[in-house]
Amino acid sequence: MNRMLKIVSLLPVLVLAACGFHLRGSAALPPGMERVHITVSGGGDFQRKLARALLASNVVLEEKSGPGIAELHVPAQNFTLQILTVNGSAQVTEFAVHYHVVFTATDANGKTLVATQAIDLQREYSYEAGQPVGNQSQVEQIQGSLIDDSVQAVLFRLQAVAKHGEAAASKATGTLPATASTTQEPPQYSPSPVN
Repeated sequence: MNRMLKIVSLLPVLVLAACGFHLRGSAALPPGMERVHITVSGGGDFQRKLARALLASNVVLEEKSGPGIAELHVPAQNFTLQILTVNGSAQVTEFAVHYHVVFTATDANGKTLVATQAIDLQREYSYEAGQPVGNQSQVEQIQGSLIDDSVQAVLFRLQAVAKHGEAAASKATGTLPATASTTQEPPQYSPSPVN
């Protein structure tokens, strides 16, 4: 009976593995990205979450760049706030949080896998002037969610290169929300730290 219970409890895991299911954050990366050095302007949560996602994808993270080590470079990542609506008393009632990430990737031989690309995401939220603590908490949650989605977008693009070649990276957006946009070769960026 105990053996049968173990077999039944493993069945869903085997079914998911058979259909190609991967945990969020795990990706099949291109050849030449087994060892990766990452540099992220401003560091912070984006760097930590990107490092975790790469480790989940069986990548060895290297502290320094060098021969035989792929490079994942993020020269810009920043948040901005935009006022969306104002009420009759001239009080802001709705904001949008924008997150902008620029990245590029090269393989262990120095070949460009993903040319400079940008990921731009945004979320809107209602603002209540009488709830400053609640508003700050809401902004922090939104920022965390945008960072998660951006890390996934980077992984989707790298996975697209692995499956379909370099040209596929600019078209790979994965499961980005409707308010997200992606661009190749952004006109400008400033490597300012995350707020």
